[in-house]
Amino acid sequence: MREKVDVLVSNVLVVTMNNERRIIDHGYIAIRGDRIVDVGAGDGTDKYIGEETINSRGMIAIPGLMCAHTHFYGLLLTGSPWFSKIEPPTDFQQNLQRIWWALDVELTYEDAYASALMGSILFAKSGVTNFFDNISSPNAINGVLDYIEKGVSEVGIRGIISYEATQRRSIEEGIKGLKENERFIMKNNSDPSKLVKGAVYLHASFTVTDELFRMAREIADKHRALIAIHTAEGLVDVYHNIERYGVRPVERMKKLGFLRDDVHLVHSVNVTEDELYIIKETGAHVAHNPLSNMLNAVGVARVPEMLRLGINVGIGNDGYVFDQFENMRATYLIHKLWNRDPRILTPLQVFEMSTINVAKMFHVEKELGSIEKGRKADIVLLRPETPSTPVNSQTVLGHIINAFSSKDVDTVIVNGRIILRNHRLTRVDEEKTVEYVHRVVERLWDRLMERGKYQLDYVCPRQK
Repeated sequence: MREKVDVLVSNVLVVTMNNERRIIDHGYIAIRGDRIVDVGAGDGTDKYIGEETINSRGMIAIPGLMCAHTHFYGLLLTGSPWFSKIEPPTDFQQNLQRIWWALDVELTYEDAYASALMGSILFAKSGVTNFFDNISSPNAINGVLDYIEKGVSEVGIRGIISYEATQRRSIEEGIKGLKENERFIMKNNSDPSKLVKGAVYLHASFTVTDELFRMAREIADKHRALIAIHTAEGLVDVYHNIERYGVRPVERMKKLGFLRDDVHLVHSVNVTEDELYIIKETGAHVAHNPLSNMLNAVGVARVPEMLRLGINVGIGNDGYVFDQFENMRATYLIHKLWNRDPRILTPLQVFEMSTINVAKMFHVEKELGSIEKGRKADIVLLRPETPSTPVNSQTVLGHIINAFSSKDVDTVIVNGRIILRNHRLTRVDEEKTVEYVHRVVERLWDRLMERGKYQLDYVCPRQK
């Protein structure tokens, strides 16, 4: 007698990403509620009858992709006329002063909501089912994470959201940002029904005091929450720490007792070999953002060395390009070029950096990141229209990294629920939602063009 399940994905090539990295050429996935109850070879119809059966012949099932670091609000500046008004930045610090910090001060609660809607739509359509986002909106702090949660929840993906606490303008503003993170953590993190969780975020070590580091550590310890911080993205971070504290960013964080296995060091571009060993020793993770690093011209992170040392690395987008396939492809290629060694990374290593590695970063590796019995049912079905060569268990990883894109994402299942079917979102009206977001963005652009100005208060004051 066949067992009843809610969803049976049948006749599919399954990239499990389990411990053996098993790939099943012709397999099935049975889902009941929010869990995968079975994965195996064959079509599964001899064992299961699905309330819904997805005949996936010619399709590939992969674990839901995960983005290690993003800024939804980064989407709000795509193509903005603000870029034609400002003097072109010549380095990373000017990027912050003329672009991102100029945007930050204009952001409203509605902007935060709209950006979360758009970002979640783009993530869902590119197979990303989980992410870590943070926002900086100094004139809309208290309660802003609720607006982001609303946008994410409407689309139906899961994620981790946070407020970027910074003291570049005042000591008090950083404390206010941490309090918003703690409020949201207390509201959501202990509720198993919530797909959106909270975390602690510090902007960067050149904009926060030692005391804010200690406060962030205390909050994370108290609530067992994750912490993330931009680290050595640009040289301003390095020079500030050496000038004021006599140590480099990672060295300073170690001295403060900040670094543990719940910390995400975002970027880690301008780090030394000694700092890499500190990261390894403390168990901290690295969020690699190759396309953003190219855009900001800050350099290339030492990812191959990190992997050789056993540092856990995940791929993010830093709010720039929301197609995770493009970010994987950039990771695969930039390190070959930078090291002049075509052997430097394999497709499997890169795919791990968008699945199981990020699950480990998020401390959910026992629940997510692979397609296995008992895991949460976060699954993406790819339907490549015209693959140039055969797709099978021997070639599929090469196709994923070298050829596939968000256009190949056909179906997305999150927590057992289908949120994208035949390329179409099931929970929101995409056309109406995009029209709404565009209206919000136009108002934001009007404000920027009318009153936007460079933000030069970039170094946090000394704490008395």
